[in-house]
Amino acid sequence: MASKAPAVALDRIPISALNQFSYCPRRCFLIHVEGEFTDNIHTVKGTLEHERVDRSCHETQQGVRVEYAMPVCSERLGLSGRCDVVEFHADGTIYPVEYKHGKRKRWENDDIQLAAQAFCLEEMMGGVIREGAIFHSQSRRRRVVHIDDTLRTRTTEVISQVHRLLQQEIMPPPTDQRQRCDQCSLRTVCQPELHWDEKPLNLHRMAQELFAPEDDRWP
Repeated sequence: MASKAPAVALDRIPISALNQFSYCPRRCFLIHVEGEFTDNIHTVKGTLEHERVDRSCHETQQGVRVEYAMPVCSERLGLSGRCDVVEFHADGTIYPVEYKHGKRKRWENDDIQLAAQAFCLEEMMGGVIREGAIFHSQSRRRRVVHIDDTLRTRTTEVISQVHRLLQQEIMPPPTDQRQRCDQCSLRTVCQPELHWDEKPLNLHRMAQELFAPEDDRWP
């Protein structure tokens, strides 16, 4: 079902927008500028998984304080959002965990979202977060994500790109990795096939046809 979402404020972008942009910039634009969103089986299952996690506010497990649906932000980077789970260990370690429906994907968007959460937690709490995890509901396993210099650099780049995309309000073309469109809930809105099948227009020929005099031989 399609729905309209409010446009985001330019001084703060949702952390989730980084995930959308890393998967496909056009998808990010449709959601966060055009306010378009359409559910499919994958987004519905993902929403239900997050709702299950969000039902608890906090708890303590074996000496580890666990916060659920924790709001986070970064004034420096212009980010806001929430972490599905943040673990606070006795030794001072802060460990963010992002819940995702299904099995591990082969793209970087989930790791970038987790790294952005770490940036916010570092600014709010102090210290350095060196790793977190993605919990994949299908396998019921955590995948450790090392928040190293490479991931930090890439995440910082994406943050700048998303800010620029939302400020310029120019819709990017569909991704050239067409396999990403297969499971995208916005495919019917995006209509990438129209872009892929588009042929260059011969403007000179069109002008000649448009302004050509009528042939008097025809009634």
